[in-house]
Amino acid sequence: MATEIERKFLVHNDHWRPLVERSMALRQGYLISDEHSSVRVRISDEEAFLNIKSATVGVSRLEFEYPIPVADAEEMLDKLCHHRLEKTRHLVQHEGHLWEIDEFHGANAGLIVAEVELQDAEEAYQLPAWAGEEVSEDIRYYNSRLAEQPYSTWS
Repeated sequence: MATEIERKFLVHNDHWRPLVERSMALRQGYLISDEHSSVRVRISDEEAFLNIKSATVGVSRLEFEYPIPVADAEEMLDKLCHHRLEKTRHLVQHEGHLWEIDEFHGANAGLIVAEVELQDAEEAYQLPAWAGEEVSEDIRYYNSRLAEQPYSTWS
């Protein structure tokens, strides 16, 4: 089994922008998202993936990811995914860890979230100065939830 251990933080300034090593456009949609799991289709530049993730709240979840043809992913996004989102993912190295900074677009515009994947839930990491409040256990910030209840609709 594959386990994803990830901590998620709100980003509260733009000091990370000069540190970006690479950026990629992501389009993703959900075939299913319920209290047990989510099944996602994602297109990242010229690659596509099918992803299955447990709906466990917290920093550790089961995750399985498989490459699929881009044409299949585009058709799934267009015809099967009612809940979609778009974002730009920026990659930044900080103190020995790769941080993924997701800058959301569309109905989630204005939201920027930084994630760091860890080998162990107790692994030490250095929090960058641009990272603010941790939202790892706040399900509103899960991508599957943002696709259904966009940031712009929050009161």
